[in-house]
Amino acid sequence: MKAMVMDMKLTIQNISKSYGAATALFQFTATLEPGIYALLGPNGSGKSTLMNILTDNLKVDSGEITYTDDMGRTENVLDMGVRFREKLGFMPQYPGLYQNFTVERFMWYMAALKGIGKAESARSIPKILAAVELDDVPKQKIGALSGGMKQRLTLAQAILGDPEILILDEPTAGLDPKQRIVIRNFISKISFNKIVLIATHVVSDIEFIAKDIILLKKGRIVDNAPPHILTAKIDGKVWTVPCMESEVQMMQEQFRVTNIARDEKCGSVLLRILSDEIPTGYAQTAAPTLEDYYLYVFGDAL
Repeated sequence: MKAMVMDMKLTIQNISKSYGAATALFQFTATLEPGIYALLGPNGSGKSTLMNILTDNLKVDSGEITYTDDMGRTENVLDMGVRFREKLGFMPQYPGLYQNFTVERFMWYMAALKGIGKAESARSIPKILAAVELDDVPKQKIGALSGGMKQRLTLAQAILGDPEILILDEPTAGLDPKQRIVIRNFISKISFNKIVLIATHVVSDIEFIAKDIILLKKGRIVDNAPPHILTAKIDGKVWTVPCMESEVQMMQEQFRVTNIARDEKCGSVLLRILSDEIPTGYAQTAAPTLEDYYLYVFGDAL
């Protein structure tokens, strides 16, 4: 296990990328240090474009990315080339997996591609498979795995070689609640000496583990702060409102309703509403969540 890396830093300055007349990213700027950062935004917000740029699958139109190592040396990642890619672990959302490979063979194959020695592979592969709960199927062919198991295998290959930077695109997609907790806790545990960037639509998976949330809308950063700072911005704007079932549609037309639940005790419906002003005289304020803030910012784009 690597020692704590305190000075490691990935600095992204004014990155822009367009596809023809469509702007995918516009002057994206962020400084990433060891810990977990979450990218949130609706489809088309620029999350995948940013990840493909960081993993050198796309070239930028303008801007600069520099990497500062644990010795304080700073270099442009384009100048580093392979040396920078060796520091990366990437989990794509739609990986290309070899269906006839067994789980174990695939891991050994990926280790060879990364230049990891046999002794290190023999030591680390069983531990990684155990961490993602695939140690009971090392001889099973990938084609026979469930979608969730393939997702965990894709994460497993990303962390081979103990990379300093992890880029994870929808790491918990297709996982059941128990597996999501296992993977979330595992990512949190290994993030102390890594820069981890997660793009996800599952807001609850990163609400309590991310040090910073970066919200993207149409290629531009609309907010960037720790989760508790973001949720504090909508204090007094989240409400619970009881109403009759016959009134639900009317309330949805008038307000941004984020949840509808039946109150069995009272025989009524309880709505969760986002509103700058009190929606009705029966409304009570509720503690905001990161999902509330996400819907507050992106509601019109969803």
